Amino acid sequence: MTTGGARLSMMAQLTFLAMMGFSAALLAGFFGTLHPAFDSFSHFRMHLSVLTVLLALPLLAGSYRLQAVAALVFAIVCLATTTSALPRLSTQQAVAKPADRIVYSLLQMNLRFNNPTPKKVLSLIGRTNPDVITLDEVSGMWTKELGYIAGAYPYRILCDYPNGIFGVALLSRRPFAAGTAPRCEPRGAMATATIDFNGVPVDVAAIHLSWPWPKEQYWQIGQLAEPLAALGETAIMAGDCNAVPWSAAARRVARLSGMTLMPSAGPTWIHRTLPDVLRRYAGLPIDQVFSKGGVTILSSARLEDTGSDHLPVLVEFTLPPASDPPEDAHKSALAANDAPDKPRS
Repeated sequence: MTTGGARLSMMAQLTFLAMMGFSAALLAGFFGTLHPAFDSFSHFRMHLSVLTVLLALPLLAGSYRLQAVAALVFAIVCLATTTSALPRLSTQQAVAKPADRIVYSLLQMNLRFNNPTPKKVLSLIGRTNPDVITLDEVSGMWTKELGYIAGAYPYRILCDYPNGIFGVALLSRRPFAAGTAPRCEPRGAMATATIDFNGVPVDVAAIHLSWPWPKEQYWQIGQLAEPLAALGETAIMAGDCNAVPWSAAARRVARLSGMTLMPSAGPTWIHRTLPDVLRRYAGLPIDQVFSKGGVTILSSARLEDTGSDHLPVLVEFTLPPASDPPEDAHKSALAANDAPDKPRS
């Protein structure tokens, strides 16, 4: 064998080993319920699938072609399980807003604890004018900044996290239901309030989970099991879950709370040193919205960058009129997401 042939053979072997390694990581991600370590791989399923495909393609012309075909098919199947987080590639259905019901809005934002442009956040809130806001990474600096909109959002609760950085907050233009009080759950990872939406009481929660294994996410979800289960029959919850929609962690939160996970608005996070265009197409969809009971989610949209490493998510939803009894069947399905990157009027 010539020197060039030996080099090509070595490259093929290394490519094959890398392809098999990525395939093994993909497979491990489907066993997240067995151990949180496996679930950590699931968060990168989109990226691992694409890398596996790229490595398999050149091997189709060599001696590893059968293994490459198998890996290629497996990667495509894995990628198909993530398409709900790719709104531009998924089937869209534009549905008119109901004429007989009020349309409410919720703005979910991870503020970033040291955001250098807090006025962008306040400007976005002023322009979108949501009924309720769920916030993550509410550090000390944000206590002052959020005070500037206390007149517009007088009903609020801020929950401190032990490190003073990863707290959560819930702000509302609408009053808390009579006889109820907002509350902070263990270690400031969740804020809950019962809000009066024109006579309809709805439990609204802001949640912020830690990073996946080997960090404390799995343990933290267990600690929040009781407050999650205590959410009322009609509820909506949003937050930075640090977990993708198809992960065991996100499914566990949905199961413990009895809620339905909203189809993703799309990737919302990437390392802050990388450009926004990469975040929108190659980031991780880790800002989630859950709902149950009379909540009917109509749409979701990622908004513009406000200085955080997360994109804000604006959600529109309706509720049954106060005179209607609660509906038995939960209807939290994403009915319209035809403009995922623009706020809706």
